[in-house]
Amino acid sequence: MTATYDTTTGMPDLYPSRGAAEVLTPRQDPVVWGAPDAPGPVAPADLLSFERDGFLAIDELITEDEVAVYRNELNRLVHDPDMRADERSIVEPKSKEIRTVFEVHKISEVFARLVRDERVVGRARQILGSDVYVHQSRINVKPGFGASGFYWHSDFETWHAEDGLPRMRTVSVSIALTENYDTNGGLMIMPGSHKTFLGCSGETPKDNYKKSLQMQDAGTPSDEALSRLASQHGIKLFTGKAGSATWFDCNAMHGSGDNITPFPRSNVFIVFNSVENTAVEPFAAPVRRPDFIGAREFTPVR
Repeated sequence: MTATYDTTTGMPDLYPSRGAAEVLTPRQDPVVWGAPDAPGPVAPADLLSFERDGFLAIDELITEDEVAVYRNELNRLVHDPDMRADERSIVEPKSKEIRTVFEVHKISEVFARLVRDERVVGRARQILGSDVYVHQSRINVKPGFGASGFYWHSDFETWHAEDGLPRMRTVSVSIALTENYDTNGGLMIMPGSHKTFLGCSGETPKDNYKKSLQMQDAGTPSDEALSRLASQHGIKLFTGKAGSATWFDCNAMHGSGDNITPFPRSNVFIVFNSVENTAVEPFAAPVRRPDFIGAREFTPVR
Protein backbone atom coordinates (compact mmCIF):
# COMPACT_ATOMS: atom_id res chain seq x y z
CA MET A 1 0.00 0.00 0.00
CA THR A 2 1.34 3.46 -0.91
CA ALA A 3 1.07 5.96 1.93
CA THR A 4 -0.30 9.44 1.39
CA TYR A 5 1.26 12.40 3.16
CA ASP A 6 -0.42 14.75 5.57
CA THR A 7 -0.11 18.27 4.22
CA THR A 8 0.16 19.82 7.69
CA THR A 9 2.70 17.48 9.29
CA GLY A 10 4.60 16.29 6.23
CA MET A 11 4.48 12.81 7.74
CA PRO A 12 3.10 9.77 5.94
CA ASP A 13 -0.55 9.30 6.85
CA LEU A 14 -0.90 5.54 7.04
CA TYR A 15 -4.47 5.78 8.31
CA PRO A 16 -6.53 8.34 6.34
CA SER A 17 -9.80 9.38 7.92
CA ARG A 18 -12.40 12.20 8.01
CA GLY A 19 -12.62 12.32 4.22
CA ALA A 20 -15.54 12.21 1.83
CA ALA A 21 -16.18 8.50 2.42
CA GLU A 22 -15.37 5.75 4.89
CA VAL A 23 -12.12 3.92 4.16
CA LEU A 24 -11.03 0.49 5.41
CA THR A 25 -7.24 0.22 5.77
CA PRO A 26 -5.40 -2.94 6.86
CA ARG A 27 -3.37 -2.36 10.00
CA GLN A 28 0.18 -1.26 9.12
CA ASP A 29 1.65 -1.74 12.61
CA PRO A 30 2.36 -4.56 15.04
CA VAL A 31 -0.11 -5.20 17.86
CA VAL A 32 2.48 -6.40 20.37
CA TRP A 33 5.66 -4.40 19.85
CA GLY A 34 7.71 -6.10 22.54
CA ALA A 35 9.46 -9.46 22.08
CA PRO A 36 7.23 -12.43 22.97
CA ASP A 37 9.71 -13.57 25.63
CA ALA A 38 10.40 -10.11 27.06
CA PRO A 39 10.20 -10.07 30.88
CA GLY A 40 7.11 -8.54 32.41
CA PRO A 41 3.82 -9.22 34.14
CA VAL A 42 2.04 -10.47 30.98
CA ALA A 43 2.53 -14.19 30.28
CA PRO A 44 3.55 -15.16 26.72
CA ALA A 45 0.21 -16.93 26.14
CA ASP A 46 -1.65 -13.77 27.16
CA LEU A 47 0.46 -11.69 24.77
CA LEU A 48 -0.57 -14.04 21.96
CA SER A 49 -4.21 -13.65 23.02
CA PHE A 50 -3.83 -9.87 23.00
CA GLU A 51 -2.28 -10.02 19.54
CA ARG A 52 -5.20 -12.10 18.24
CA ASP A 53 -8.16 -10.44 19.98
CA GLY A 54 -6.94 -6.93 20.75
CA PHE A 55 -7.75 -7.15 24.45
CA LEU A 56 -6.75 -8.88 27.67
CA ALA A 57 -9.04 -9.20 30.70
CA ILE A 58 -7.59 -9.57 34.20
CA ASP A 59 -9.83 -10.76 37.05
CA GLU A 60 -7.98 -8.90 39.80
CA LEU A 61 -5.47 -6.23 38.90
CA ILE A 62 -5.87 -4.41 42.22
CA THR A 63 -7.14 -5.65 45.59
CA GLU A 64 -10.41 -4.88 47.38
CA ASP A 65 -8.59 -2.59 49.82
CA GLU A 66 -7.02 -0.69 46.95
CA VAL A 67 -10.38 -0.40 45.18
CA ALA A 68 -11.78 1.31 48.29
CA VAL A 69 -8.95 3.88 48.21
CA TYR A 70 -9.43 4.69 44.53
CA ARG A 71 -13.21 4.79 44.79
CA ASN A 72 -13.02 7.22 47.72
CA GLU A 73 -10.72 9.43 45.66
CA LEU A 74 -13.08 9.25 42.68
CA ASN A 75 -16.00 10.28 44.91
CA ARG A 76 -13.97 13.15 46.36
CA LEU A 77 -13.18 14.50 42.92
CA VAL A 78 -16.67 14.26 41.43
CA HIS A 79 -18.20 16.01 44.47
CA ASP A 80 -15.59 18.77 44.67
CA PRO A 81 -17.15 22.12 43.59
CA ASP A 82 -13.79 23.27 42.25
CA MET A 83 -13.59 20.21 40.00
CA ARG A 84 -17.09 20.90 38.65
CA ALA A 85 -15.86 24.30 37.48
CA ASP A 86 -12.64 22.86 36.05
CA GLU A 87 -12.45 22.48 32.25
CA ARG A 88 -11.15 18.95 32.74
CA SER A 89 -14.57 17.86 34.06
CA ILE A 90 -17.29 16.78 31.62
CA VAL A 91 -20.87 17.05 32.83
CA GLU A 92 -23.68 14.62 31.93
CA PRO A 93 -26.13 16.53 29.64
CA LYS A 94 -29.30 15.25 31.34
CA SER A 95 -28.44 14.89 35.03
CA LYS A 96 -25.84 17.71 35.08
CA GLU A 97 -23.63 15.45 37.18
CA ILE A 98 -19.92 14.98 36.47
CA ARG A 99 -19.48 12.19 33.93
CA THR A 100 -15.72 12.30 33.39
CA VAL A 101 -12.68 13.97 34.93
CA PHE A 102 -9.58 14.09 32.72
CA GLU A 103 -5.90 14.22 33.66
CA VAL A 104 -6.52 12.57 37.03
CA HIS A 105 -2.89 11.45 37.30
CA LYS A 106 -1.97 15.16 37.53
CA ILE A 107 -4.89 16.24 39.68
CA SER A 108 -4.56 13.43 42.22
CA GLU A 109 -1.45 11.86 43.73
CA VAL A 110 -3.61 8.81 44.54
CA PHE A 111 -4.19 8.16 40.84
CA ALA A 112 -0.62 9.18 40.00
CA ARG A 113 0.59 6.29 42.16
CA LEU A 114 -1.71 3.92 40.26
CA VAL A 115 -0.19 5.03 36.94
CA ARG A 116 3.31 4.31 38.28
CA ASP A 117 2.31 0.91 39.70
CA GLU A 118 4.34 -1.81 37.96
CA ARG A 119 1.21 -3.97 37.62
CA VAL A 120 -0.14 -1.19 35.40
CA VAL A 121 2.75 0.55 33.62
CA GLY A 122 4.76 -2.69 33.40
CA ARG A 123 2.10 -4.26 31.19
CA ALA A 124 2.06 -1.19 28.96
CA ARG A 125 5.84 -1.28 28.49
CA GLN A 126 5.72 -4.99 27.71
CA ILE A 127 2.99 -4.64 25.07
CA LEU A 128 4.43 -1.51 23.45
CA GLY A 129 8.07 -2.59 23.65
CA SER A 130 9.40 0.72 24.99
CA ASP A 131 9.14 3.29 27.73
CA VAL A 132 5.71 4.89 27.82
CA TYR A 133 4.05 8.14 28.82
CA VAL A 134 0.42 8.93 29.65
CA HIS A 135 -1.41 10.19 26.60
CA GLN A 136 -4.66 10.48 28.56
CA SER A 137 -6.08 9.57 31.96
CA ARG A 138 -9.57 9.95 33.29
CA ILE A 139 -12.18 8.65 35.68
CA ASN A 140 -15.58 7.74 34.25
CA VAL A 141 -18.74 7.77 36.32
CA LYS A 142 -21.89 5.97 35.23
CA PRO A 143 -24.45 6.30 38.00
CA GLY A 144 -27.63 4.27 37.73
CA PHE A 145 -30.96 5.27 36.21
CA GLY A 146 -29.96 6.73 32.90
CA ALA A 147 -26.25 7.52 32.61
CA SER A 148 -25.33 7.77 28.93
CA GLY A 149 -23.12 5.25 27.14
CA PHE A 150 -20.26 5.76 24.69
CA TYR A 151 -21.09 4.93 21.07
CA TRP A 152 -18.99 2.53 18.97
CA HIS A 153 -15.60 3.94 18.01
CA SER A 154 -11.90 3.27 17.60
CA ASP A 155 -9.89 5.45 19.97
CA PHE A 156 -7.01 5.55 17.51
CA GLU A 157 -9.23 7.11 14.85
CA THR A 158 -9.68 10.13 17.11
CA TRP A 159 -6.18 10.15 18.53
CA HIS A 160 -4.72 10.04 15.01
CA ALA A 161 -7.12 12.52 13.43
CA GLU A 162 -7.37 15.04 16.28
CA ASP A 163 -4.30 14.48 18.51
CA GLY A 164 -1.69 13.55 15.89
CA LEU A 165 -0.59 10.10 17.08
CA PRO A 166 1.19 8.71 13.98
CA ARG A 167 1.17 4.94 14.62
CA MET A 168 -0.86 2.31 16.45
CA ARG A 169 1.53 2.03 19.39
CA THR A 170 -0.87 2.90 22.18
CA VAL A 171 -2.70 0.76 24.72
CA SER A 172 -5.48 1.49 27.21
CA VAL A 173 -6.50 -0.05 30.50
CA SER A 174 -9.92 0.28 32.11
CA ILE A 175 -9.86 -0.63 35.81
CA ALA A 176 -13.26 -1.28 37.38
CA LEU A 177 -13.98 0.54 40.64
CA THR A 178 -17.48 -0.94 40.85
CA GLU A 179 -18.78 -4.31 39.75
CA ASN A 180 -19.39 -4.63 36.02
CA TYR A 181 -22.59 -6.60 35.43
CA ASP A 182 -23.95 -7.59 32.04
CA THR A 183 -26.69 -5.00 32.57
CA ASN A 184 -25.09 -1.75 33.79
CA GLY A 185 -23.48 -0.38 30.65
CA GLY A 186 -20.27 -2.39 30.53
CA LEU A 187 -17.50 -2.24 27.96
CA MET A 188 -18.09 -4.07 24.66
CA ILE A 189 -15.32 -4.87 22.15
CA MET A 190 -15.35 -6.53 18.73
CA PRO A 191 -12.52 -9.13 19.01
CA GLY A 192 -10.09 -8.88 16.11
CA SER A 193 -11.43 -5.53 14.88
CA HIS A 194 -8.08 -3.94 15.80
CA LYS A 195 -6.54 -5.48 12.66
CA THR A 196 -8.47 -3.11 10.35
CA PHE A 197 -8.58 0.68 10.56
CA LEU A 198 -11.95 2.25 9.81
CA GLY A 199 -11.42 5.77 8.53
CA CYS A 200 -14.64 7.69 9.14
CA SER A 201 -16.24 10.19 6.78
CA GLY A 202 -16.88 13.86 7.40
CA GLU A 203 -14.63 16.79 8.26
CA THR A 204 -13.68 17.53 11.85
CA PRO A 205 -15.30 20.71 13.21
CA LYS A 206 -13.11 23.15 15.13
CA ASP A 207 -13.13 22.38 18.88
CA ASN A 208 -14.98 19.16 18.12
CA TYR A 209 -13.98 17.78 21.53
CA LYS A 210 -16.42 20.11 23.32
CA LYS A 211 -19.32 18.25 21.72
CA SER A 212 -17.81 14.79 21.21
CA LEU A 213 -17.04 14.25 24.89
CA GLN A 214 -20.76 14.42 25.61
CA MET A 215 -22.14 12.98 22.37
CA GLN A 216 -19.94 11.65 19.61
CA ASP A 217 -20.45 12.87 16.04
CA ALA A 218 -17.29 13.25 13.96
CA GLY A 219 -15.38 9.97 14.01
CA THR A 220 -18.53 7.87 14.27
CA PRO A 221 -18.64 4.74 12.07
CA SER A 222 -21.66 4.15 9.84
CA ASP A 223 -24.29 1.54 10.70
CA GLU A 224 -23.25 -0.41 7.61
CA ALA A 225 -19.58 -0.54 8.65
CA LEU A 226 -20.44 -1.50 12.22
CA SER A 227 -22.79 -4.24 11.02
CA ARG A 228 -20.05 -5.61 8.78
CA LEU A 229 -17.46 -5.60 11.58
CA ALA A 230 -19.85 -7.14 14.11
CA SER A 231 -20.81 -9.90 11.67
CA GLN A 232 -17.15 -10.65 11.07
CA HIS A 233 -15.84 -10.40 14.63
CA GLY A 234 -18.75 -10.68 17.04
CA ILE A 235 -19.07 -8.66 20.25
CA LYS A 236 -17.55 -9.41 23.66
CA LEU A 237 -19.13 -7.87 26.77
CA PHE A 238 -16.86 -7.52 29.80
CA THR A 239 -18.12 -8.25 33.30
CA GLY A 240 -16.15 -8.53 36.50
CA LYS A 241 -15.78 -7.48 40.08
CA ALA A 242 -14.31 -4.19 41.23
CA GLY A 243 -10.55 -4.41 40.81
CA SER A 244 -10.75 -6.28 37.52
CA ALA A 245 -9.26 -4.67 34.43
CA THR A 246 -9.42 -4.80 30.65
CA TRP A 247 -6.42 -3.91 28.52
CA PHE A 248 -7.25 -3.14 24.91
CA ASP A 249 -5.52 -2.04 21.74
CA CYS A 250 -5.96 1.54 20.57
CA ASN A 251 -7.72 0.46 17.36
CA ALA A 252 -10.20 -2.01 18.89
CA MET A 253 -13.78 -1.12 17.97
CA HIS A 254 -15.57 -0.67 21.29
CA GLY A 255 -18.41 1.10 23.06
CA SER A 256 -20.79 0.84 25.99
CA GLY A 257 -24.52 1.18 26.51
CA ASP A 258 -26.56 3.41 28.79
CA ASN A 259 -26.86 2.38 32.43
CA ILE A 260 -30.56 2.23 33.28
CA THR A 261 -30.06 -0.13 36.24
CA PRO A 262 -29.80 1.01 39.88
CA PHE A 263 -26.20 -0.24 39.95
CA PRO A 264 -23.52 2.40 39.30
CA ARG A 265 -20.49 1.70 37.11
CA SER A 266 -17.28 3.65 37.57
CA ASN A 267 -13.77 3.07 36.29
CA VAL A 268 -10.36 4.67 35.96
CA PHE A 269 -9.05 4.76 32.41
CA ILE A 270 -5.37 5.19 31.52
CA VAL A 271 -3.91 5.48 28.01
CA PHE A 272 -0.21 4.70 27.59
CA ASN A 273 1.62 5.71 24.41
CA SER A 274 5.14 4.74 23.38
CA VAL A 275 7.78 7.45 23.77
CA GLU A 276 8.74 6.47 20.20
CA ASN A 277 5.27 7.46 18.93
CA THR A 278 4.87 10.99 20.28
CA ALA A 279 2.12 13.21 18.95
CA VAL A 280 2.64 15.53 15.98
CA GLU A 281 0.10 17.92 14.49
CA PRO A 282 -3.40 16.46 13.93
CA PHE A 283 -3.79 14.44 10.74
CA ALA A 284 -7.44 15.42 10.15
CA ALA A 285 -8.46 18.33 12.38
CA PRO A 286 -7.97 22.10 12.16
CA VAL A 287 -6.53 22.38 15.68
CA ARG A 288 -5.19 20.10 18.39
CA ARG A 289 -7.34 19.02 21.28
CA PRO A 290 -6.30 20.44 24.69
CA ASP A 291 -3.30 18.86 26.39
CA PHE A 292 -5.45 17.45 29.21
CA ILE A 293 -7.16 15.24 26.61
CA GLY A 294 -4.19 14.49 24.33
CA ALA A 295 -0.90 15.03 26.18
CA ARG A 296 1.98 17.01 24.72
CA GLU A 297 4.27 16.19 27.62
CA PHE A 298 6.14 13.00 26.73
CA THR A 299 8.02 12.29 29.95
CA PRO A 300 8.30 8.52 30.54
CA VAL A 301 6.43 7.09 33.49
CA ARG A 302 8.86 6.16 36.27
